[in-house]
Amino acid sequence: MAVTSDIVATYRGPGKVMSGLLAQGRNEVRVLMFALMAGLLIFVALSPYQARAAHLDPEGPLAVRQYWSAFFWIFVMPMLLYGLAAMVWAISRIAGQRLTGYAVRLTLVWSLLASAPILLLLGLALGFIGPGVQAQIVGVLWLAVFFWFWIAGLLAAQRG
Repeated sequence: MAVTSDIVATYRGPGKVMSGLLAQGRNEVRVLMFALMAGLLIFVALSPYQARAAHLDPEGPLAVRQYWSAFFWIFVMPMLLYGLAAMVWAISRIAGQRLTGYAVRLTLVWSLLASAPILLLLGLALGFIGPGVQAQIVGVLWLAVFFWFWIAGLLAAQRG
């Protein structure tokens, strides 16, 4: 199934999609590609906000803001995700759960990628309206969806 079809299906049943992804077998390249795609989408999502900030503060040119934003979201963020996944896996082992490190990595990265459309909406809200109540509502919605996908994915991984 295409990634976009899986993303749409995740909004209907995140556990089912995660079970399908885990059933395809261990593939670390897929996890890394999902992390890079999520980072790229987050970078694109934050571009309107970066442009707004550069317009309001001429001290920080847009090119510099975009460079460091791309560097962080595409190169640094995947390493941070892997570190977070390792901590969650260690905590799950201490708690006596049967999760594999691969399952934790895949569920975390997939949850971020699948919730990226809401991040695109957040970027538009920040870019056109600016920080405020609207952006906070969309941010809370994104957090809720992200954690819903992640918890449902972890539960599916634990069952499977």
